[in-house]
Amino acid sequence: MSDIVTRTVADGVAVLTLNRPERHNAWSVELENRYYDLLRAAEADPDVRVVVVTGAGRSFCPGMDTAALADQVATGVSTNPHLRQPMTTPTAIAKPVIAAINGACAGIGLIAALNCDLRFVSATAKLTTAFVQRGIMAEHGLAWTLPRLIGTSRALDLLLSGRVVLGEEAVALGLADRVFAPDELMPKTLEYAKSLAATSSPVAMGTIKRQVYESWETSLEESRVTAIRFWMGHLRGHPDFKEGVESFLEKRPPLFEPWDPATPAEPDPLPTAD
Repeated sequence: MSDIVTRTVADGVAVLTLNRPERHNAWSVELENRYYDLLRAAEADPDVRVVVVTGAGRSFCPGMDTAALADQVATGVSTNPHLRQPMTTPTAIAKPVIAAINGACAGIGLIAALNCDLRFVSATAKLTTAFVQRGIMAEHGLAWTLPRLIGTSRALDLLLSGRVVLGEEAVALGLADRVFAPDELMPKTLEYAKSLAATSSPVAMGTIKRQVYESWETSLEESRVTAIRFWMGHLRGHPDFKEGVESFLEKRPPLFEPWDPATPAEPDPLPTAD
C-alpha cells in the first residue's frame, strides 16, 4: 500500500501523487492514511519547503471509492473509521500545501482540495460537491469552509445543485486560484512552488499560514494584537529575519536555512506594558 500515494522531492518541493489511476484515485481508508502520513513526513523534512498534491492519470480524486459507499448502503456501517486524522489536516501543516487539480475532483476529493492552501486547476478539470445527488449532507466541515471561500449563496448553489464546475469558472467563483492548460498545470504549479521554496522564509511561511487559519476564528483586533505581541518578537529573533533584511540591502536573493522541526511552534508572548 506504500505506493497508493507516491512522493518525490526536488528543489525544496515535495510532490505527493494520489496513485490509484485504475480507480481514478478514488478516496479510500488506505489512501487517506498514507496521504496524511506523507504530509506529516514532509512537514518534518528540512529538505521540503512546499508540498504539491496531485493525482495520477486523468483524475485528481472523484470522491469516496464506490465500493466503500456500496458497502455502507448494504451494511449500514459508517465510513468513519477512515477519520484517523481530520480532513483539515493539511491546514495544520506548517508549510504551504498546493493542490494541482488535474481532472475530476468531487465529493471528499473536493474537500481534500479545499483543505489545501492554494488550488491550481486544469482548464478541463471538473469540480463538484456531489453530496446532494447521493443523499448525503455537506461532509467534513464543508458547510463551514465553502461559504467562507466563495460566499453563502454561491456555496449553496454548488451544494444544492451538485452541478459541475470547470476550471475557468472555478477560478471565477473562488474555488481555485489559477487555471492552466492541461499540459501546463504541473510545470506552472511546480514553477510557483519552487519560487516559494527558493525565495520565501520557511519560518515566515509557516507562521503566516497559522495566522491566517487562526484568524478565521478571531476578530480583526485580536489578529492585530496577536501579530504584534506574539509573533513579531519570535520572527525578529529568528535568523531568517536577519537574512531577509541583509539580502534586501545587498540586492541579492535570500538564502534561508532549512526549517528546523525542533523550532518551537509557539514562542513566548512579548511582555505587555502594565
